[in-house]
Amino acid sequence: MWALFQRRNWMLSSKRHSDLKISARHKCNVFAGAILLISAIVLFALPPAALAALKKGQPAPPLKVTTTSGQPVTLGNYQGRVLLLDFFASWCHPCVVSIPHLIDLNRKYGKQGLNVLGLSLDEEKEDLIDFIGPKKLNYPVALADEELQTRYGLRSIPTLVLIDKKGVVADIYMGLNDQTAKNIETMIKSLLAE
Repeated sequence: MWALFQRRNWMLSSKRHSDLKISARHKCNVFAGAILLISAIVLFALPPAALAALKKGQPAPPLKVTTTSGQPVTLGNYQGRVLLLDFFASWCHPCVVSIPHLIDLNRKYGKQGLNVLGLSLDEEKEDLIDFIGPKKLNYPVALADEELQTRYGLRSIPTLVLIDKKGVVADIYMGLNDQTAKNIETMIKSLLAE
């Protein structure tokens, strides 16, 4: 009798174990389905521009900002000139490290037709002004709102966008190291020679 009870109990526990497996599998399927549904909602809710990455050879997206000195700036201001956009933030250490290189590029090639424009992701204009004051930047800086960041497909900072004299994206650089700095300078020389 005891053996029969144990066997029956084993069968019941085995059944419960398989039920638990099915239940766990069902929960995983429900969870995976929910993740897919949320992803689809997010993708369809975003404007198409947010999903499109900026590519070389495309016309540069519209740009309309006001510099920290109060000057309105559009891409039209730079027609016929090479433009280097620097998307940065005061709290981003790699961005801060790249500033001396940008100052040097502007000093070296500014008279030949290069313009540098800093576009900050900082939220407050006052914080930005406090940050750039001691840096003695030789190029204008403006706040980049979320719409502008989306238009330029910004995914990380610093991001440098090089725009040729015709307003076409010549190259995009994410981050700045010695090799990237050399590549940027080489590309600037090439674009200025066109």
